[in-house]
Amino acid sequence: MVKIRPIEGQDDTVLAAIIRDSLKSYGLDIPGTAYFDKELDHLSSFYSKKANREYFVAVDDAGNVLGGDGIAEFDPVNKIAELQKLYLTNAARGHHLSYRLLDTAVGFAKGAGYKTIYLETHHSLKEAVHLYQSYGFSDLGHPLNNGEHSSMDKFFVLNI
Repeated sequence: MVKIRPIEGQDDTVLAAIIRDSLKSYGLDIPGTAYFDKELDHLSSFYSKKANREYFVAVDDAGNVLGGDGIAEFDPVNKIAELQKLYLTNAARGHHLSYRLLDTAVGFAKGAGYKTIYLETHHSLKEAVHLYQSYGFSDLGHPLNNGEHSSMDKFFVLNI
């Protein structure tokens, strides 16, 4: 049985490896992706700095980290959050765990007072694009700003 819980300090190293391994497998270990985010090796401290952000981790019965996703402020004035770093291990893919992580993140975003969730991804991440479209995200066709993930080329929003 997979459990979803808030990130803890001991999750940082394994989550950074999951995210980097996943991006590398798609040839996205390049500048302008999460691969080089300065907070990637310290996700627990980044998400604990403000009450309106959180990272959720999926773990199996043995406590092994399978992946996770986060919500953080994007445009607080307009109540827009950003879905961040939704990645799973290869073994965890294909079991609808991404939907459970999304449900948890969306629920948190609603509770934190956000009205819209924005995300950036890459067209080569076909499973992710399918996930977001089937979940109800709308393709914007352009970024909401010129952010640090300049290599991303797919932009979605979900009104919540």
